Amino acid sequence: MDPVDKRILAALTQDSRISNADLADRVGLSPSSCWRRVKALEEHGIIRNYTVALDDVKQGLGFGAMVHVHLTRHDPDQLDAFIRAVQDRPEIRACYATTGQADYHLHVVCADIEDYNIFLERVLFRIPAVASAQTNVILRTIKT
Repeated sequence: MDPVDKRILAALTQDSRISNADLADRVGLSPSSCWRRVKALEEHGIIRNYTVALDDVKQGLGFGAMVHVHLTRHDPDQLDAFIRAVQDRPEIRACYATTGQADYHLHVVCADIEDYNIFLERVLFRIPAVASAQTNVILRTIKT
């Protein structure tokens, strides 16, 4: 990637709906050259997809938490079941396997604390591999 590719990525990160003509103008390329570069970035997997950023609060999802999950076992079947369960839940916006004390970290959004408690009781704690979870409530979002 050269500096022009990086400028293209920066512009698309700010507004993925920008027209090719406006993008080309912003990064100093002809529209055809810009289109070829964007296609190359897509083909190489650097651009994986285009998304929409939603406002959770305006959707009625005012409670957010980082949940640090400890597993009982790490055998492949238990891990696969945990991963499938996590992928199927809309409340779980992101899941990270990391080093450190917890095995997984989940970003969870719900309407309120009551809905979060229901999520814990009916979803998370019913996954056989889950031994325990520690919750850190998100007070405000600085950067996403």
